[in-house]
Amino acid sequence: MTDIVLSIVMLAALALLAGAYVLWRRTAQIKQPALMVVLAVIAVLNVLIWTLPTSTGEAPITRIKSAGEG
Repeated sequence: MTDIVLSIVMLAALALLAGAYVLWRRTAQIKQPALMVVLAVIAVLNVLIWTLPTSTGEAPITRIKSAGEG
């Protein structure tokens, strides 16, 4: 289940980047597309936090999965 959620977050980040580009090209606004890019970066960083292994070599997402099994 968590894999699906992380995948949806990554797809949303890509959609935010694409939407920011389209909005910037159509309206020449800066503020709203920049905020969309910031939100996409935050989403990607959250996924990285959950999936990158720590110094022990275990990612936080694997700890959650193993805790759910037991």
